[in-house]
Amino acid sequence: MINNTSTQGLLERTVFPILFALSFSHLLNDTIQSFIPAIYPIIKANYGLSFSQIGLITLTFQMAASLLQPFVGLYTDKKPQPYSLAIGMGFTLTGLITLSQSQHYYTMLISVALIGIGSSIFHPEASRMAHAASGGKKGLAQSVFQLGGNAGSSLGPLLAAWIIVPYGQFSVIWFSFIALMAIVILTFVGNWYKGFVLSRSKKSSIEAVVNQFSRRKVIFSVCILLLLIFSKYFYMASLTNYFTFYLISRFHVSVQTSQVYLFVFLFSVAAGTLLGGPIGDRIGRKYVIWASILGTAPFALLLPYANLFWIGVLIVPIGMILSSAFSAILVYAQELIPGKVGLVAGLFFGFAFGMGGIGSALLGKLADAKSIAYVFNICSFLPLIGLLTGFLPNIETKKK
Repeated sequence: MINNTSTQGLLERTVFPILFALSFSHLLNDTIQSFIPAIYPIIKANYGLSFSQIGLITLTFQMAASLLQPFVGLYTDKKPQPYSLAIGMGFTLTGLITLSQSQHYYTMLISVALIGIGSSIFHPEASRMAHAASGGKKGLAQSVFQLGGNAGSSLGPLLAAWIIVPYGQFSVIWFSFIALMAIVILTFVGNWYKGFVLSRSKKSSIEAVVNQFSRRKVIFSVCILLLLIFSKYFYMASLTNYFTFYLISRFHVSVQTSQVYLFVFLFSVAAGTLLGGPIGDRIGRKYVIWASILGTAPFALLLPYANLFWIGVLIVPIGMILSSAFSAILVYAQELIPGKVGLVAGLFFGFAFGMGGIGSALLGKLADAKSIAYVFNICSFLPLIGLLTGFLPNIETKKK
């Protein structure tokens, strides 16, 4: 049994084993999720799907993953659920198995919806746990947590190129062990959360943060942040879901080659994730948001006009710069709305997933109506929405 003194000491410093466990679980969770867009070229060819139907698959997954998240976050702010992450991963495991067996379009939709429900349970409470383990280094904690997710997203296309493309849709079931491994790790994390965080009194379970802004200013600032999320995730949707089709259509590369290019982009996203949080802790989150979204614009505007070699070069800074935004945006919002860590995490993760899903569906319709090249030309202007960062207030916070 651990006494109160040792518990308080552990909770006052950054608990890196828990952060790494959460980050690795995030890696496993998002690796599974990334199989969904990674198998699009396979199921499109096997079942004769249109781009609109591909977009609807993404929309189904993203809606299931987004709509529940604010409610999960609001509930766990009031009643923390240490083992909810393991339960959510059980939904993901079920969806993964059914996806490997799906022979009809509608069963694919049900499968990705189950994976989405698992995600909606995972992200808000996992973000709360990362916040609890941060020891005050909130930006660093969120970046470490996000690093795992983005690394997992980058692995999906590579695993698809090596395993799923050669062996077919059924080979997805081989990755069930990933979900089982995550359940074991998340049970361990749940034990820590129950034994250490929940043992604290309410007054110490949430770090009190003071800001000087009115309710109207806070709402206005949150709306700006959500518009920035819209910009980021609509653009990410074009690359994550349609980049392989763009390369195949424009340069006639193989499916495996296109998956490698997608991996390079997503790996760049993972590599850049760790930068935003710690830099925001030091110099201020608004500056990181400025640089990460608006800084992507020059490279994004050049991408539709580049040859295959330069596309391979440009997707690296695009991924690295763009990915540094989310941790800074999330912690900035949590400082705007003190004491609502789970609600804010659920709102922003949910909105991000929702924008990704809506973006995929709309861009799929646009690709069917026009062309995949037209989609990439239009989306190249989205990072310019980063100019709205200028309307955000500078936040200075202090502990009570």
